[in-house]
Amino acid sequence: MFRLLIFIVIIGLLEYYTFQSVKTVIKGNIWYVLYWVLSVGILVNFIVQILILDRNNGVTFRFSLALILLILFCVPKLVVGITLLGEDIYRGLVYVYDNVIKSSTNNGSSSFQSRRKFVSQIALGLAAIPFASILYGVIKGKYNFKVLKYTLHFEDLPDAFDGYRLTQISDVHSGSFDNINKVEYAIDLINEQQSDIIVFTGDMVNNKAEEMKPYMDVFKKLKAKDGLYSVLGNHDYGDYVSWDSKEAKKQNLEDLKTIQKEIGFDLLLNENRFIEKEGERIAIVGVENWGKGGFKKAGDLKKASSLIDKDDFKILLSHDPSHWDEEVVNDKYHYHLTLSGHTHGMQFGIEIPGWFKWSPVKWRYKQWAGIYETLGQYINVNRGFGYLAFPGRVGIWPEITVIELKKGLKEA
Repeated sequence: MFRLLIFIVIIGLLEYYTFQSVKTVIKGNIWYVLYWVLSVGILVNFIVQILILDRNNGVTFRFSLALILLILFCVPKLVVGITLLGEDIYRGLVYVYDNVIKSSTNNGSSSFQSRRKFVSQIALGLAAIPFASILYGVIKGKYNFKVLKYTLHFEDLPDAFDGYRLTQISDVHSGSFDNINKVEYAIDLINEQQSDIIVFTGDMVNNKAEEMKPYMDVFKKLKAKDGLYSVLGNHDYGDYVSWDSKEAKKQNLEDLKTIQKEIGFDLLLNENRFIEKEGERIAIVGVENWGKGGFKKAGDLKKASSLIDKDDFKILLSHDPSHWDEEVVNDKYHYHLTLSGHTHGMQFGIEIPGWFKWSPVKWRYKQWAGIYETLGQYINVNRGFGYLAFPGRVGIWPEITVIELKKGLKEA
């Protein structure tokens, strides 16, 4: 009830300020009626879609559409609300100064009206920026694939693997796709990188294995000379929908494993594989999903590494980056490179490559996008190949990661 009350208060303030801004700039009762019809209708529709959300199939198109409309109109209102709230705070301070400190009797009503209209115009202009950005994210951004390339240096990298390249994708969420041609374009882009191996770090589907079937032939085109390796993510277990029986849920997971095999992935279920080259080797270690904060903890790092030596060069595939801090970094085995996904970068944020990146998801995950280093160990958190719930991406684009391994220290 407390959270609901906070939500109502916030929505109420946003509506109050936005409507005041609209009234100041635009005149005419027809526009006011249209404003309230849209505002109330969008909010009610979203609440209804939550209440009727089908637990058998998960997120529906109607829910996604309701979410788009809510975000499309609420985020600009937030900009308007913050702008006018700031103006009200400033006006309040001026009022206190003029009427309490200076004991002035000038109410300045005419100047207030003029200033209010000017600030409202600025607020509505600023609100157009997130509105346009969100609209772009839904129409274009969700398929705006970016190839991000990194070079990582390791003193103990086997000589034979100096210059070894891997491509990582994560969080396909095939049940959300609506354009197979765009997906095919991304697969071609992956193959163009000509990496030695391709790894997939979990969440192939939203909920059910059948979601992947329309895209199997496309993903079968993935090629790498040393193979394709994968692990499961939290969505792959079918935990977020209702099943007729435990057997049906279990069969769904088995079906997904079969699909991954048919595509060409070597699915690592708390297992490891060696890649050998010129008498030397590196270990690919894959754990099942392990995440803190209520997420599934099926990953078993000890079991996954049971057949490798402590001194082997190790690449760990673990879907949830929270696993890195909780178990991986301080493990005696020293995992040189961990590859994760899961966060999607929240599909929303601001990034200026090489200089600045921000997303609200940083308040939930310490490592949420890109390369991080601790104790001589690296983790890459892939921003995701697909999208979930909100059918779009704003500022945080779908990612194909290419990492080159180099022998020795990084040059200054």
